[in-house]
Formats: sequence, C-alpha cells, structure tokens
Amino acid sequence: MPAKIYTDKDASLEPLQKKTAAVIGFGSQGHAHALNLKESGIKVVIGLYPGSKSRAVAAKQGFEVLDTAEAVKKADVIFMAVPDLKIPSVYEKDVAPHLTKGKTLLFSHGFAIHFKTVVPPKDVDVIMVAPKGPGHIVRRQFTEGKGVPALIAIYQNPSKQARKIALAWAKGIGGTRGGVLETSFKEETETDLFGEQAVLCGGASALVQAGFETLVEAGYQPEMAYFECLHELKLIVDLMNEAGIAGMRFSISETAKYGDVTRGPRVVDAATKKKMKAILKEIQNGKFAKEWIAEARGGMKNYKRLLAEGEKHPIEKTGARLRGLMPWIGKKNIKGAQAAY
Repeated sequence: MPAKIYTDKDASLEPLQKKTAAVIGFGSQGHAHALNLKESGIKVVIGLYPGSKSRAVAAKQGFEVLDTAEAVKKADVIFMAVPDLKIPSVYEKDVAPHLTKGKTLLFSHGFAIHFKTVVPPKDVDVIMVAPKGPGHIVRRQFTEGKGVPALIAIYQNPSKQARKIALAWAKGIGGTRGGVLETSFKEETETDLFGEQAVLCGGASALVQAGFETLVEAGYQPEMAYFECLHELKLIVDLMNEAGIAGMRFSISETAKYGDVTRGPRVVDAATKKKMKAILKEIQNGKFAKEWIAEARGGMKNYKRLLAEGEKHPIEKTGARLRGLMPWIGKKNIKGAQAAY
C-alpha cells in the first residue's frame, strides 16, 4: 500500500504559532530551518555556545541569539541542529537540565535517538523533521516558493500533539510544498546511512574514481576521463531526478542505453549487492555507529587521513583545472564543511 504523503492542505502552522522555537546551531540545516520558520511567522531564537563564530551571523539575520541553555529554557520546541557526534555533549550540558515536561525535542536525523547517544525524559515529545536535501537547498527553494520534500517521525508523544507539531514545522520550512512522508527514527536512520554509504556518496565517489583510474591507466587523457566519468554524471543524475531511471534512458542514445542495460549489471553485480547487504547489516546491528563514535573519540585520525588521501587523487587536480574554465559552475570551499555551532 503506498505511503501517505502529507501536503500543505494536511498541515497547519497553528500548533507553533504561540510557541517559541529554539534552533541549537546555525549551520547548514540550522540556518535554513530558522530563516524559513521566521518568514513563516514563527518565533525563533538561536542557541549557541558563548564563543561560537555563528553568533554574529545569526544576529545579522535578525535573530535573538542566546547561550544554548538560555535558549532551551525559553523555548517550547528545541531543534538539535548540530552534528550527530556533538549532539550528546550539547544535550547533556545545556539541554537536558532545562528539558521540562511538555516541551518538544526535534531532530533532523535519527542517529542520536536511534543509537541512544541521547536518552530523553518520557514527559517530552520527541520528533523528527528531515528535509531530503542540504540546508542551502531547503532555504533557496523556500525563497522561490517551492519546497524540499521531508520526512517526519514520532518517537515519543506524551502530549498527543507531536504529529501536528512535526507537520507544522515541516510546513514552516516548506517541506509540505514538496510532500512529507511519515517514517520512524529507526527507518530514517538506517536507510539514510545506507544510502550515503553504499550509493549516494561512498558508492558514487568510488565508482567515479575507479572509472577515471581505469581510463587513465589504459592511456587515455585524464581530461577525457574526467568528462566521461565525473562531469557528465550530473547530467545523467538530473535526468534520473526529473523522470526516474526509465526517463533517463528515454533521453540518452540507443548505444548508451544498450551499454547501460548490458554492461551496468556487470559492474554492479551480485557480489556488489552482497557487499551492500553487509554494509546494511553493520548499520542495523550498530557496528557502524560504534565505529564512528570510537573514531571521533580517538581524534578522527583515520577519518582525516582518508579524506586527505581523497583530496590528493589525480581526479581532483584535473577537475579543478577544468572547472576553472567553467566559471558558471559554483565553487565550493571543501574546508570547514561541518555544520556550524
């Protein structure tokens, strides 16, 4: 049976209109939620630690900026817009002592709740509103009168109003314009981690690098390899995004289509799917979460080493030179990519 999709007509801002929302953190998702909610008529305060560089940025946007604990005291709905592995320490120090009965704790990803790095009291609502896109897209589409689709989930509902609050928040950030699907913290966390590890980030980047290496090692120019294995990927993904895989195939040549359906399954075959299942199992049984938490506690040495190695891959030097010839491609600063707090 198809899942129910909530749209604008299914949600009201009323459950938030007499409340104060605290956005803890002012990074990618935090700034987008805060600005969109404010422009939807919701009272929003920003919670940050005293030395945060984001304080001036948030104040310039017209927000009341408070120390995190003060923001939690003042708010009825508290949105934890800080990175997954920073949430526990922020929660323990500044949120938990002021999380009184009747308040709502909100997340945009289920990691902390699902893997129990945060265990909230039973007398508060715990909900999720997770836009399916990065914060700058959530913000941009909202200003254009559009909206990024979102997920909602209810973990605790002592007030019996949790779903209405989640839908109100989703409406306030523009999610109901694109459609809102209800899920659970477990399902969102496990599918999100799997998608980014096996397909969207890990799978795609490994496939692109392997294709580039295969062509260069066979004697082809790295510029040709870059165009064929990375640059054109966006064009194909855009077609898939607009019309699905079948729609993408409708738009490409017969030769490309034949190569797709006969050679693609040789690259991503039963052995690849078996490895995907192993990755999913590590997510489901908590092995990945334990590994990632231990990595963070150990100073992220392996994580930083692998990222540094990736930045030195020949595809990066080739790509930087070619993108320099295309000024219309937006330049991204790859340093300091973590959400600000």
